[in-house]
Amino acid sequence: MTSNLTLERRGQQNKTVQLGGLMMTPPIDEDYWAYRVKLTDRQAIVGFPKFGTIGIGFAVEDDWNTNLPYSVETEQIFRHIAHNKGDDSISDEDVKTAIKMVQEAIREDKE
Repeated sequence: MTSNLTLERRGQQNKTVQLGGLMMTPPIDEDYWAYRVKLTDRQAIVGFPKFGTIGIGFAVEDDWNTNLPYSVETEQIFRHIAHNKGDDSISDEDVKTAIKMVQEAIREDKE
């Protein structure tokens, strides 16, 4: 059963480092997001500017920088980031729903 999930939006400057033609990962942490759906007090799905697109991943990760572009299928993003969930009380369905919510918001904002 899906919890009552809420999408948050905020302006987030793109902090991707660009050196000539080389792009480097921005300093990603739980405070770097443009889209967020909180799953618990300590965990959320976030969407953030990265490499000219929006990446989606968990706000708090066991291994840093595990995310995929929003344009990737929801199930593929879920499988790629699931090991960072960090809390067995968070249902897989809630994670997938949160990913979809962020994807839909990004698509709306790009129209």
